[in-house]
Amino acid sequence: MPELPEVETIARVMNPQLEGWVIQSTLLLWKRTLAMPSPREFKSRIVGQAILRVDRRAKFLHLQLSKDHLFIHLRMSGDLWIKEPGYQADKHDRLLISLSDGRWFVFNDPRKFGRVWLTDDPSEVIGTLGPEPFDPAFTPQILYTRLQAHHRQIKPLLLDQSFLAGMGNIYTDEALHTAGIHPLTKSDKISIQKAKKLFYAIRSVLEAGIAHNGASIDWVYRGGDFQNYFRVYGRTGEPCPVCRTPIERISVGQRGTHFCPKCQPRVS
Repeated sequence: MPELPEVETIARVMNPQLEGWVIQSTLLLWKRTLAMPSPREFKSRIVGQAILRVDRRAKFLHLQLSKDHLFIHLRMSGDLWIKEPGYQADKHDRLLISLSDGRWFVFNDPRKFGRVWLTDDPSEVIGTLGPEPFDPAFTPQILYTRLQAHHRQIKPLLLDQSFLAGMGNIYTDEALHTAGIHPLTKSDKISIQKAKKLFYAIRSVLEAGIAHNGASIDWVYRGGDFQNYFRVYGRTGEPCPVCRTPIERISVGQRGTHFCPKCQPRVS
């Protein structure tokens, strides 16, 4: 599913197109798309609210409205479109929101896993999330302290959104390779020096992903070309860009995981 760079790209594209417009009406075509509140309350509350800003928290798209907050999680196949006046719903459209200029803000989701929340209290949706990788208050020392507080394999821990927000399978593999850390390494075995490398590796791969508008691989997301610059992800058997050792693939926490056995030696 789209990770932090892909959702950040979508937010940056959507903000200038949505900012300032007022919601005129809604059309909910798949009831389970709406996680909260009820369809009736959703429609009565959201109509008439202005869209003040579109940004991102973790993997959530966040629309700050004049009274409430609209959160969207794309999951496996969700996609967002701005359609011109007169648009007729596609068979995979799940939620349509009409704007005061006649355009439609459309949530399309073939697999129906995506969800939408409307709330006046953001903590109801994102209250359990960990720190953002780019938050100025998040430092190498804080990462090290958090790593030491767990005795978990580093790959699944980085995927845990309550530990660190926004990381997914792709960028975790890329960051661990950049930092030279084996994906099965226990978090409390990572030294302060390695934690610092991991901190900057996470920021580096996320920044690169954003610069390339994300990666387009196996979901509907149509954004960028970062897949052309992967170091290890999806490159099983290909040479490591650092040492030329063939990239290996294992399953970690039921997730396909790519690494270089030479650059990322396993630590017992």
